[in-house]
Amino acid sequence: MIFSKNSVAQIDLDLEVPYISFDPLAKIPFIKHGFSTKLGGVSKGIYSSMNLQPISSNCKDRHENIIENFERMARSIGFKAEGIVISDQTHKTKIRLVKESDSGKGLYKKRDYEDIDGLITNVPGLTLVTNYADCVPLYFVDINKKAIGLSHAGWRGTVGKIGYKTVEKMNKHFKSMPEDIIAVIGPSICQACYEVDQDVKLEFEKAFDEKWHSKIIKTNSNSKFQLDLWEANRIVLLEAGLKKNNIFISNVCTYCNSELLFSHRKTKGKRGSLAAFLSINEVGK
Repeated sequence: MIFSKNSVAQIDLDLEVPYISFDPLAKIPFIKHGFSTKLGGVSKGIYSSMNLQPISSNCKDRHENIIENFERMARSIGFKAEGIVISDQTHKTKIRLVKESDSGKGLYKKRDYEDIDGLITNVPGLTLVTNYADCVPLYFVDINKKAIGLSHAGWRGTVGKIGYKTVEKMNKHFKSMPEDIIAVIGPSICQACYEVDQDVKLEFEKAFDEKWHSKIIKTNSNSKFQLDLWEANRIVLLEAGLKKNNIFISNVCTYCNSELLFSHRKTKGKRGSLAAFLSINEVGK
């Protein structure tokens, strides 16, 4: 396990169901949050053991295993599993306003929405869930309006600036001001492990101001490119108006930590799914 010294991530491996938490979010009293590992579940084979892929996905894991895994994770973090709402990720930039009627969708109920890579809510007791195996989780907490957001940013979502669009959506629905939002860029593939081709490089050069190019893209010895999704998303959040000191990078790489975390690249797609969780505490809790 390689958590760098400047990481804001913490994990207690002595827990029956371990999960990663982040210091800036742990200090906010009205939320619960976490990021899963491969540990503590009941799935077998390539999905071993804490596979958290949505029930309606093409995953060949047993549905009862996935439900049990989600329920174990809910008990460990401390929220009710029936309040889970899972995204429908297709590497786009659509954000869904999650309401009480969405409770259980993606786990106990069929989702009636498509192409949703981001979720926002201000309803206590609902737990936003997005899935990962190298892509970037973006956590948002408005400490003033008590609203939250959780978005999935692969390279396409990063180029499409889903982080910026999540902040816009929170402002539209909750009157969230960017300066009141705490954001964490969660566990995902690091620049050293993320090699891309010319076509992806060009997409980033088109999407980002030239002054940022050398910070997010480096040429390697194979005449290909190493892409920094963490820095790219930090820039997107700065463009959205967040304060520099309110943006935190976990510095946890899924590829480097593949004994603990699922990595699509490391396993060439033979893997289960991690999940990010974010909820507002129920009233009185």
